[in-house]
Parts: sequence; structure tokens; C-alpha cells
Amino acid sequence: MTAEQLRLDENAKKEVPLEKWGPYLTERQWGTIREDYSEGGDAWNYFPHDHARSRVYRWGEDGLAGISDYMQNLCFAVALWNGKDPILKERLFGLTNSEGNHGEDVKELYYYLDNLPTHYYMKYLYKYPQNEYPYLDLLEKNKNRTKQETEYEILDTGIFNANNYFDVYVEYAKNNSEDIFIKIEIVNRSAEAAPITVLPTLWFYNKWQYDPTVQKPSINYINDTTVKAMHQALGEYYLYFKDAAEISFTDNETNNERLYAKANATPFVKDAFHDAIIKGANKEALIERKQGTKCSPVYNYTVEGNGSQKIFLRLSTDVIDQPFAADFENIFDQRKKEADEFYKSVLPQNATEDLATIQRQAFAGLLWSKQYYHYDVARWLSTSDGITPISNERSGGRNSSWKYLKNQDVIIMPDKWEYPWYASWDSAFHCIAMAIIDPVFSKNQLVLLMREWYMDPSGQIPAYEWNFSDVNPPVHAFAALQVYRTEKDVKGTGDVAFLKKVFQKLIINFTWWINRKDANGNNVFEGGFLGLDNIGVFNRSIQLPDETLLEQSDGTSWMGMYALNMMDIALEIAAADDAFEDAATKFYEHFVIIAESLNEMGLWNNEDNFFYDVLCLRGQEPFSLKVRSVVGLIPLLAVSIVKEEVLDKLGDFKKRIQWLSNYRKENNEFLPNQQHGDSNDMLLSLVHEDRLKYILQRLLDETEFLSQGGIRALSKYHEQHPYFIDIDATTYMVQYDPGDSTSGLFGGNSNWRGPIWMPMNYLIINAIKKYGEFYGDDWKVECPKGSGKFLNLNEVANELARRILFIFQKDQNNNKAVFANYEWFYQKPENQGLLLFHEYFHGDTGRGLGASHQTGWTALVADIIRTNG
Repeated sequence: MTAEQLRLDENAKKEVPLEKWGPYLTERQWGTIREDYSEGGDAWNYFPHDHARSRVYRWGEDGLAGISDYMQNLCFAVALWNGKDPILKERLFGLTNSEGNHGEDVKELYYYLDNLPTHYYMKYLYKYPQNEYPYLDLLEKNKNRTKQETEYEILDTGIFNANNYFDVYVEYAKNNSEDIFIKIEIVNRSAEAAPITVLPTLWFYNKWQYDPTVQKPSINYINDTTVKAMHQALGEYYLYFKDAAEISFTDNETNNERLYAKANATPFVKDAFHDAIIKGANKEALIERKQGTKCSPVYNYTVEGNGSQKIFLRLSTDVIDQPFAADFENIFDQRKKEADEFYKSVLPQNATEDLATIQRQAFAGLLWSKQYYHYDVARWLSTSDGITPISNERSGGRNSSWKYLKNQDVIIMPDKWEYPWYASWDSAFHCIAMAIIDPVFSKNQLVLLMREWYMDPSGQIPAYEWNFSDVNPPVHAFAALQVYRTEKDVKGTGDVAFLKKVFQKLIINFTWWINRKDANGNNVFEGGFLGLDNIGVFNRSIQLPDETLLEQSDGTSWMGMYALNMMDIALEIAAADDAFEDAATKFYEHFVIIAESLNEMGLWNNEDNFFYDVLCLRGQEPFSLKVRSVVGLIPLLAVSIVKEEVLDKLGDFKKRIQWLSNYRKENNEFLPNQQHGDSNDMLLSLVHEDRLKYILQRLLDETEFLSQGGIRALSKYHEQHPYFIDIDATTYMVQYDPGDSTSGLFGGNSNWRGPIWMPMNYLIINAIKKYGEFYGDDWKVECPKGSGKFLNLNEVANELARRILFIFQKDQNNNKAVFANYEWFYQKPENQGLLLFHEYFHGDTGRGLGASHQTGWTALVADIIRTNG
């Protein structure tokens, strides 16, 4: 029992298992839907990066390497200036969707090095150039590049070539939940001395501007080493520090003069520190002022070549005479040691040091991506930000049918810059990875997504803030099972009460799917987008012309998987409460009908021996869209084994299965039940054994889906054989792109032509292991195809896991595929232990692509290590 586990057990007793302070401060609040009050919904341009330093946010705050309390009343983050930049570095910079040649993209180097579930220890690294930051270069080069070219990244600018940069390490070590030590260490990686100004900044989120009932808080000067923050709801906090050159105060208020040429009521505005440090404007007034809502001690250093400087602070509710006692630095060593002990207890015993580093940094990124999220749609639609008047266009615009959605919680986000908002199916994958280290928080997050202030009364789970009504795969039942089983593996007993709680809400969501996404009532589903971006021939979210209908192999398969997951949950509960036995039978019957539809109504193509979407055009016979993509692999995912002992214990369930099986056999109807050998265990799968062999032949073919870094989203076959189709004089095409998509669908930020996508690989590995458990060691398949090497399915799953880990692991030259052309930088001694967990990976090389910190679903690699490492 580690010290961290004891803290987690204590937190589990709370109604909401959440630490009061954590990394809940996002790294980009500008450019989000919540801050967009434009009539046309142009979020990126309505609140651009250039406004962020000067303009008050409505729905949250952002900062660099920051923390906040869980209601984000009080925030702390680090600001930097190298003496040359045109702006103070208070937040991360990146390109908007229209500025990047493949959509939005953060243009910074930063790394989540460590974190504990309780955030008693956290470590963050930001790499800050010593020469002027290349804002314009990054913007102009990317805007001039085509979609066929790679993105122009900060390492391409040359600004890091000669080691002229600082490593800025920010560490947090809690003494208790309301007493936090902070260490900022600036390491000069250059051989030459270089100047840097550091502003550890404390400020209040401006809630008083939009709510007159909120009493304005205040940060007051106490002495040269202490300020006191006072807040009506949060209470009193003291920020202790030492050796500051000066202390500056301002207010978190919009600079209307700079942005809108309107007079300010006060010179003490949000960007006053920027003007004072860079331009020397009003500097003395900020120092002479002794109170405000934003405050910072200021440190001016010239750091010797290869030298370093440390800054220590302490944020606490306590009045402390000597906040930095002689041995105070020991708290960082102690908490780091506790983190080491905790992760040692999590890591597989046979894991290498390399795997340990991958898993631990994946967890760190996942934990750092917890964020405060506030969005009241009705209030957002019906009020103004004080800049743009209320309009009819807005009141009936984006998300206007979700007026009941009122979110104000700490949520695991996909990414703190590129996706600083939850996407509900992403969240399901985040919870699977999080369950390894904090199952209580994972369970709470899954339940939260289905609460009445999230889920639509009709049963739809909100997709993501850009379009809550979009349709993502229904993976929450699968996630609930994975979280339940992970906790059960560790504790020996499962949380059946949790399963009951989510099961009731999932029934409502399942019903929504049945009623809304099966137009012909034939159990073939037309889910639409389903999270696969532009992997198909056309945008599956749009209405096709002339009542054209797209019957989706993946939509139908996701529903088959959903039905099986619900059956498995009901069976697990029924072992303790037989009232759920009927529900298990109900979902078994759903699965049988869906399996019949998938296999008997044209989605399986006998010519190619593969599953395809089917297009139904008015006046024509339905035909297959012969695109070899993960759409045809998703049927593999709907698989479950019902053990003989479960059937024997649940007599009514067994009786119903036997009756239905006999009836369908007598009437020559499709039956998904399978048995193998002498076992009385039953396999339920959308894919029968003969079709499984055909699909695996393509899956394990290196000229099709199998790459050195895992399973591609689109077969490499389409590199030389693009697929074309003409509809109403419009030609649609899909072609294999191993890297960033060359398509303009989804605003140009579309990713799933051919790259490797972690969630799909994770699901496929899990499914193949299930088939392997059922068919046993004698059932083998050639892997890779054409190699002459035959593996059983458990070995195949391990091989796929090995290929995924190849992306992150060191090769014989200490290179990692994820870094590709940037190995020169990551071979530097100070960078060899660093990792990035990208959104997706190049289909041929494994190079990281898309969001560079998509440690939400890519953190699934931690579970792959746990179960296959």
C-alpha cells in the first residue's frame, strides 16, 4: 500500500473523488466555442491568440504549466520573457484551423514529465528559445504550404539548432491538499550566458464581470515575500516566495483601449505585465500598487552557459512564519519517491526500463490533461460577452438544441491545447487508461457523461462542443466493462453498483441509437460520421442527394458491439442480482438480429470477402463501396465469450439462448453462436470462423493494413488503386495517405485516410485476444501474410501490441519512430528521455502526427503495456 494509494483511498470516500488543486488550467481558452459570440460561429477568428493576453475570458482561464482549484477561482501559472520576444510568453502559441496546411496545430515544445492521480507530485517541461520566437515564420510558411506537404514545425525554423534555449522545469509538491510547494528551474542549454525574466503569476478568474452577485476577490501585498489572496467562496490563500526583484499588481480586466480603441477605466488591465516587462510602460505604478486580481513577483536573471537558476514558491491556506525552512526542498524528493513507488506497483514486473518510461509519461500526459470545463449552453446562447450584441442568428445557431446542457466539472480532456474540450467517446478511452491508476475517478467520469446535465433527454450523449449533436461510436458500455475489469483485476472484486448505475443510463442511450439511426428498421445502421473523419469516399455526416442512403458496416458493427457489451454487463450484474437476467436475454436477442443483418443483407461482399458500406441510390440496386478501411474491420470488435459456468448459473438465460438457437436452426436463419472443440463455452461474434480467416488475411498483410507501427486506418492497396465513384455528376475519391490527409473535408483537419490510430488498434488487439481465448493455441494464421510464419491468435495480438510499442521504443541507435525527422533533437542528452503521444501516427513510418499531446486516447498504450508488456 503506497502513500499515493492511501491518498486515493481517502479521496474515494468523497462524493466527487477530486483533489481541490490540480492541473485544471487549460493551455488554450482562446479560439474555443465557449468564447465565441460571433453570429457565424467563427471561433478561431472571433477570439484569436493575439487577443488572449488582453481580453478577459468568459468561461475559463489558460496558462503555461499552470494549476487551479477545481472551480478555477484562483489560478497559478508561469510567464516568461527572453528579452527579445514581441510578447510575454504566458500561454502556448499555435495556428488556427485556417492557418495550418492540415488544420490547427500547436507550435511549441512542452512535455508532461510526471504526475500522480492526486497531483501531490507534478512535473512539466517547457523549452523556451533564447532568440526571438518565430511567430511570423511559422504562420507564413504553413499558410503557403499545400496539403501534400508536411507541416512546418518549430523544430524546422532552426531556432533550436545551436542549443540556444532554456529548459524551464516546473514542479509541484503538495504538503497537503491546500499547501503546495512550487519549484521553477531554468536550465540554460547554451554554452553562452543568456537573460530571462520569469513571472510566477497568481490571478483570479474574472467571474464578477458577468455576474453582479459575485463579490470581486483581491490579492493584497503583505510584505516583500508574501501576498494574500482573498475569495468569497474559496477563502484565503497565501503565496510565499523569496528573492524577487519586485512585485507587480494589476487586474484581470480587458484592455479595451488596445483591442477596441475604447478608453479603459483603469490602466491596471490584464496585459499590463506584458507592457511593463517588454515596453517598460507603467512599470512603477504596477510595483507601487499593493493589491489587484492578478499578481506576480518578478525575477530577472542572466543564466550562465550550461548553468541554472531555481525559484521557489509556496501556495497555502496557512499563515507560516518560515515558509521555506532549512529542509523544505526535501518535499520534492519525498513526493518524487512516492511517485516512483506508486508507478512501480502499477508496472508489469517484466517490463523494461524503456516500457516503464513510456507508460509513466503516458499517465503523466493523461493526468495533466484534467481540465476545468464550464459551458452553460442556454446562458451562452442568450447572453452577450459585452463585445458582440445578442442576435437571433446566435440564439438558433450552434448547439441551440442543447439548452439544458450545463457543464461545470473537472474532466479528462483529449489535449490541453488542440482539444481543450471533452469529446465523449474520447473520454471513454481516457477512462480505460485512467482506470489502471485511479479507477474511482474513471468510474466517476463515465457516470458524469450520462448525468442529466450532460445527456440529452432523448438519450444522446453529447459528442463535443463543436457539434454536440454529432454521432460518435457508442463505446461507453465497452469502457465501463474495461474499467470494471481493470479494477477487479487489482482488487479481486468488482464494483457491481457502478455497473448498475451506468447500465440504467446506457439503456436510454442504446434506445436512442435504435430509434434514431436505423431508417429502414432492418437493424442496419446509418450512424454517419462515427468518428472516422474522411476515411470514406465522402463526408458521412451530410445528407446525400435524392434520399440516397448509406448503410454502414461500421455503424451496424458498433451497434452489435454495443448490444454484446450490454449483455456482458447484465450478465456480470446478474451473478449478484438475478433481476438483471432478463436484460441479458434482451440484449442477446438484439445482438442476434444485428448479426443477421450485417451478415445477410449485403454488407459482406462475397467477391472480395470483406465488409463494406452499401450505397442505396434511388432507382438502382444497392451496391458496395469497395473501400478497404477499418469500416470493414470493425465487425471484429463485437465478440464475447459466455462461459459454461455462467450459463449453468443463469438458467433462464441459458434456456432462452437454447430455444432461440433451436428455432433459428430449424428455420435456416443466421445464428452468431459458435462452439469449438470439447468446450461448452459459447462465442458470440459478428464474424463467423470462415469470414474471420478472410478478414485476418487482409489485416495481417503488410501491403494492406499491417504496418511496422500497427494497423492502418486505410489499406495501402488504395495507394496504387484509388477508389472513385460518381453521384449526380460529382466524382468522389478515396486514396491512401500515410500521413496527414490531403482532403479538405472537416475543415482540412481530417486525419483518418491511412495513418495508425491508437483506439482502433487497441480495440482490435482486445478482440483478437478474445478470439484467441476461444479458439485456443491450435487455431493459427499466417502473420505477416506471405512470411510463412504461423501464429495463434494470442501471439497475433502480442505481435500487434509489439508493433504499436515500436512507435515509442528506442531502436538499436536510440531512435524512436515517433520523432522521425526530429531525431537530431531528441538525441541530445537532455532530450533522450522525452516522449510525445500524438493523435495518430504515419501509416508507413510510425511518425507522430496531428495533436502532439493527444494523451487522451493515445494513453491507451499504457494499457497495452499492462496487458501485453
